[in-house]
Amino acid sequence: MKLLENKVALVTGASRGIGEAIAIRFAEHGANVAFTYLSSDERAKALEEKLAAYGVKAKAYKSDAGNYAAAEQLTNDVLADFGAVDICVNNAGISRDNLLLRLTEEQWDDVMQANLKSVYNLTKQVIKPMMKARAGSIINLSSVVGVEGNAGQSSYAASKAGIIGFTKSIAQELGSRNIRCNCIAPGFIETDMTHYLKDGGAEKWFQKIPLGRFGKPEEVADVALFLASGMSSYVSGQVIHTCGAMTT
Repeated sequence: MKLLENKVALVTGASRGIGEAIAIRFAEHGANVAFTYLSSDERAKALEEKLAAYGVKAKAYKSDAGNYAAAEQLTNDVLADFGAVDICVNNAGISRDNLLLRLTEEQWDDVMQANLKSVYNLTKQVIKPMMKARAGSIINLSSVVGVEGNAGQSSYAASKAGIIGFTKSIAQELGSRNIRCNCIAPGFIETDMTHYLKDGGAEKWFQKIPLGRFGKPEEVADVALFLASGMSSYVSGQVIHTCGAMTT
């Protein structure tokens, strides 16, 4: 059974890690997938081909979600190419970890633009066609760090906490138009962003996780699939922790 047959999904930051896993899972379930990337044309092309192999339409867009004009152009391009945006996954993000005493204004601003402003930028654009269709699912990637904080990650934590507040507000604003907005808060997931943690001694981190391991991007993708599909038709304004019970 394909849960997203003929739906159009827009996924930001999908050339690797969690974003890539979400794009693949959506394609497996019949969604046509538009996705963004910033750096590697080669990786984007490879993902395009991988998604198309599932018999769906797939297209990569080199676009900076943190730039408002670029987000507006991206949405217009996707609508022209695909005809709709049924699902939007705001996944693009960065980290610039540092103790506050050493954290520069530039590092702070970079994180806020890439992680939080990008969610505002894309959501503001995609709700227009969603409101017209009176349907839509917006999925924002936050983090357990946005719930609990973490020393040395004040900028990252603040941006991810902001996403949670934004999500809850948008869910309340747009519920009457049958548009749902939810958050996924991953814990430690095996991606490029967490590779250095495992290099530093995985056992130390596993002790904080009751399931005793890092999660896989595909496990986050399964949660995104649930939130994108009709299985979650009465779920909105929620934060789903995907962290192996690290936070409860």
